Amino acid sequence: MVRKARIRLTSTDYKKLEEVCQELKAIAERTGVKMVGPIPLPTKRLKVPVLKSPCGEGTSTWDRWELRIHKRLIDIDAEERAMRRIMRIRVPEEVHVTIELI
Repeated sequence: MVRKARIRLTSTDYKKLEEVCQELKAIAERTGVKMVGPIPLPTKRLKVPVLKSPCGEGTSTWDRWELRIHKRLIDIDAEERAMRRIMRIRVPEEVHVTIELI
């Protein structure tokens, strides 16, 4: 039985997240391991309403800021060659990667 690696990717920048997913997909194709994903998970939205006026006086006008956290899930066979290549990928600072062996 082949062990699987579950890779969770989270980022605030979805373009960089997709770049990392494409690199992982290319590694899976080159090494010939079976890969499932990337599966998009629900985007987490953090909403912060902020009063526009710095002193708190005046009209109550608000800015509504939103931070979106995008998530992807990839299941890949944990073959040694593939895992070594995955560990060598350059990951941008915005993208957080967790690898769990199942």
